[in-house]
Amino acid sequence: MFVDSHAHLDGERFDSDREMVIARAREAGLSAMVAIGNGDGPAEADCGIRLAEKYDFIYATLGIHPHEARLADDAAYANMERLARHPKVIAWGEIGLDYFYDHSLREVQKEVFTRQMELAAAAKLPIVIHCRPSEGSDNAWEDCLGLIQERWAPKGIGGILHCFTGNWPQAKRALDIGFMISFAGNITFPKAQQIRDAALEVPLDRMLIETDSPYLAPVPHRGKRNEPAFVKDTARKLGELRGLPMEEVGERTSRNFYNFFKIAETAESKVTAR
Repeated sequence: MFVDSHAHLDGERFDSDREMVIARAREAGLSAMVAIGNGDGPAEADCGIRLAEKYDFIYATLGIHPHEARLADDAAYANMERLARHPKVIAWGEIGLDYFYDHSLREVQKEVFTRQMELAAAAKLPIVIHCRPSEGSDNAWEDCLGLIQERWAPKGIGGILHCFTGNWPQAKRALDIGFMISFAGNITFPKAQQIRDAALEVPLDRMLIETDSPYLAPVPHRGKRNEPAFVKDTARKLGELRGLPMEEVGERTSRNFYNFFKIAETAESKVTAR
């Protein structure tokens, strides 16, 4: 059993064969997938929900990605407040800070991130964090973890550091305030030793796996479009690091997913009451 806890299944790169991609994931042993609801901006916040409504084993998030923070307005917030009540929405995200591309001004990113934490708290939804610093700096990590510590940790709801790329001290700060750490295909990349070092330290019961499809295809698929079935390659690498069979990593991270989100642990389950 495997769960892809983070996939962007709505984009045009899947338009020609989306149903086949989902079928391959099921054939590969995935019991659940999470369709991230960012789309190309606030107007597409329901993109994950549309998929989750079609498949019992797909769950959804919603949120404004830091890239599109400049597009946030009162209408977008009100729409997300409404969508957050949908029974298949299990988290708010991905949200956070991206200082690598700076598609939105950093102060705007912080404002939108903070506002979405307030909305997620009101909806009692955990948050899914995107954090990418500028090259050669930990600036985004300091700002992101600082805002989470100040504005989110007191809520006691927790969240996920998605596609973790930081170091062990950064992971530990998040673990200490109730977060899960999710590893993606980049853990297989030759230059990702920092991620592998952190993966050796994160407790197995606080770990998730994901693809971040269609991005970051793991070795041996690197350079290709990523898809949920490839989450097994991330599980395989984690197993090599921890001295565990790939199947055990899949089983344990799947159980972590179901426990964290309080979802009944069956392939076709619907979201249970939080």
